Amino acid sequence: MDRNNQIGIWLMVATTFVFAMQDGISRHLGGEYNVWMVVMIRYWFFAVFVLWLTRRNGGLAQALRPARLWLQISRGALLALEICVTVLSFTLLGLVESHAIFAVYPLMVAALSGRVLGEHVGWRRWAAIGIGFIGILIILQPGTGVFSPYAIIPLLGAGMFAVYGLMTRLAAKTDSTQTSFFWTGIIGAVVMTAIGVWFWQPMSQGDWAWMALLCCTGVLGHWLLIKCYEFAEASTVQPFAYLQLVFVSFIGVLVFNETLHTNVVIGAVIVVSAGIFTLIRSRRSTS
Repeated sequence: MDRNNQIGIWLMVATTFVFAMQDGISRHLGGEYNVWMVVMIRYWFFAVFVLWLTRRNGGLAQALRPARLWLQISRGALLALEICVTVLSFTLLGLVESHAIFAVYPLMVAALSGRVLGEHVGWRRWAAIGIGFIGILIILQPGTGVFSPYAIIPLLGAGMFAVYGLMTRLAAKTDSTQTSFFWTGIIGAVVMTAIGVWFWQPMSQGDWAWMALLCCTGVLGHWLLIKCYEFAEASTVQPFAYLQLVFVSFIGVLVFNETLHTNVVIGAVIVVSAGIFTLIRSRRSTS
């Protein structure tokens, strides 16, 4: 394996671990305080980071003139709202089951990419998409007493993130990664401030420390992701992003005393396997 690909893979592994820590902290803070406020403060820190990073790289003038302004505004707002939905699902459903359901988003991207991006989706990928959704049904167990209506929340979050991913790929056709990253942070901060400021709650000193760590993990995770893509192509490292589900499961079980139900494990394995297959097929079709 090429040395750059090896470095990129290890950076992706580190990224998934940091983001898993971020999700664990979000679950704690989202359970203690209003989700809107928690995500708002997180975005304040994120906006400062992207502003500093863009100015440091000399790309502020270009970032302020995106080719598709409304596309950048829409995708930034959508991601902020998706994060709120996902953090809410952590508090209601738990980390393990939320992430097991959320893992379906690459299959949603594959299913929608034909209509939105005009990409060809062959029968093999359609078969993988169908198998992946069977995995989701195994996790949800509809029609039984075990089914929780809260499971709709991470499914909604996955759908929102899939649409965000497609919008990001559309934006990438005309704008640089740095420009899109800038608008992600700035618009998210604006949207969350407009909503979250109305839900302000006093926070204990100890939880302010957790909030600071949450902000730092967010910045570190995105920095690692940027460095990861400098060493390797997204198609090479993306399958390793599923390790976040593994790390999150450990945190959910060990820290929050969540239970690994058999149906969730089986369903998650099916969903992840189908997702990796679609990534491989997508890579072959574009190579």
